[in-house]
Amino acid sequence: MGSHRRLAPSGFDRGAGAALSVLSVATAALGAVPSSAAPHGDTRAEVDRLYREAEQATEAYDKADERTDRLREEVGDARDRIARQQQRINTMRDSLGAVAGAQYRSGGLAPAVALLLSDDPDDYLDRATTLDRIGARQSDRLTRLQSAMRELSRERARTAGKLAELEKSRKEVAARKRAVEKKLARARQLLNSLPAAERAAYVRASRSGRGGISELFGATAPNARAAAAVAAARSALGRPYVWGANGPSAFDCSGLTQWAYAQAGVHLPRTSQEQRYAGRQVPLSQARPGDLVVYRSDAGHVGMYAGNGQVIHAPYPGAPVRYDPVGMMPISSVTRP
Repeated sequence: MGSHRRLAPSGFDRGAGAALSVLSVATAALGAVPSSAAPHGDTRAEVDRLYREAEQATEAYDKADERTDRLREEVGDARDRIARQQQRINTMRDSLGAVAGAQYRSGGLAPAVALLLSDDPDDYLDRATTLDRIGARQSDRLTRLQSAMRELSRERARTAGKLAELEKSRKEVAARKRAVEKKLARARQLLNSLPAAERAAYVRASRSGRGGISELFGATAPNARAAAAVAAARSALGRPYVWGANGPSAFDCSGLTQWAYAQAGVHLPRTSQEQRYAGRQVPLSQARPGDLVVYRSDAGHVGMYAGNGQVIHAPYPGAPVRYDPVGMMPISSVTRP
């Protein structure tokens, strides 16, 4: 499951504990439903469906969150440009005022009067030429000031548009967040309604391979960057799944792969749908450690191939970063960054 601000950890990693707390409170408030509410097989299928939908909602959330971060940066940059342009305009105004004052003091007289007051016609001509140059320079400065003021006005209008777009994106993030929390709380409620043995069976089933892909044993990374990314992913084993988090203390699925490759100096996009195209696609039979294994037709989940028929991934809430069989769910593609 899959937001730059980027290679640095996002604000949602800092808020990982808060997200877990929200989910815990929501789960406790809902309480456990009686085990008779639905046949256990149907309950497990419903939990699977809710987790899949939560993955899709998380992908949308991550994308909206990344867009919000980008807009926030753009607005900050625009404000800096506006401040610099305003300072430039203030300086130009001061300069124009100084030139106008000097011209008034030295050349405010009509040329004929200045000539009468001058003892030396040659001196008058020199002064007249200087005043002409001052006038031309003042006119040029005025033109540049007007141009700068027009550009400042345009920049302010663009920034106002960015601010409106940012506010819209913030609202979208909040809506996506509510959708994910609702689905995850319901999934946890249903899972808790199962007897302990059934819950354990569900966990085991979530780790079982499908399609007989255990014959994949490639254990050598294709390059040093992939090897470094695999080492980083292995260092995250056991850390909690938190939707919207991309390390270093918690992860969602695409957050883990993005963070692991960032430790190798490689930037990956934030969501699993985007990561699917962040490199060269290779056949599953040629998978090597460090390759990104993307799951389901909607590319809603991603893991990192670790060799020996295993992937490292962040599965879902309550399940930490771990190894699982590469064929644990239908594979959509394999990408080599």
